[in-house]
Amino acid sequence: MKEEKAYKLLAIQEGISNNEAKELIDAGLVSAKGQRIAVARAMMSAATKFNVQKLPRPSVIFEDENLIAVDKPAFLTSEKVSEIYKFPLLHRLDKETSGVLLLVKNEEFQKKAIEEFKNCRVKKEYVAAVKSIVSEEFSINEPIITLKNRGGAFSKISPNGKEAFSHVIPVMVAGKKSLVKVEIKTGRTHQIRVHLNHAGYGIVGDEKYAKNKAARMYLHAYKIELLGYKFRSNLSSDFNRLGFEISRNFEI
Repeated sequence: MKEEKAYKLLAIQEGISNNEAKELIDAGLVSAKGQRIAVARAMMSAATKFNVQKLPRPSVIFEDENLIAVDKPAFLTSEKVSEIYKFPLLHRLDKETSGVLLLVKNEEFQKKAIEEFKNCRVKKEYVAAVKSIVSEEFSINEPIITLKNRGGAFSKISPNGKEAFSHVIPVMVAGKKSLVKVEIKTGRTHQIRVHLNHAGYGIVGDEKYAKNKAARMYLHAYKIELLGYKFRSNLSSDFNRLGFEISRNFEI
């Protein structure tokens, strides 16, 4: 049967341009036969039927003269959120990670906030769904080094890396998966993903480090506190797909 590049087939199916089709695939929003399409140029059967996930828009949690706290959905880049709201980022979340993202509105506040991050005075809590059962709290204090390659940033534990500390707290179990809260004192690139995978609890859907596929990577920026501000983003119903019973008012 005739084959063609995935993005070209998607463009025909959806009636969009080739570039728009590439962007959808690169954003992780396109699947076929239950599997996410990872490579826009992958050769596929001309008869392939694609499923395109609609990307929810970010929403504002809080805004004042200093900052905007945004609830970022998975699959949307932090840079795209910055474009939407027309203010610079104070920090970043991975494209696959959902949750609280902060934009800054003036230079004076930005300088103060950057100092808080540098001096590890920002409190950050994440929630992750991981493989296997986590029954007790534990900490991971392993240095992380980040390297750049063609596939983007890649981090690993190394004695030559920078200090990285994560504290893991079990929340609930569903089957052979666990929901955990992770408190981090440092903010190394991909820190939680690397630390959890090193401990034997790879994040569900983390293809880069845990080498497993899912509808999304189940990592969520749940809370952040700095300079007297406290923000929270509730878990989305996505996590219920894995068997967790998370209500609309669920709190950790």
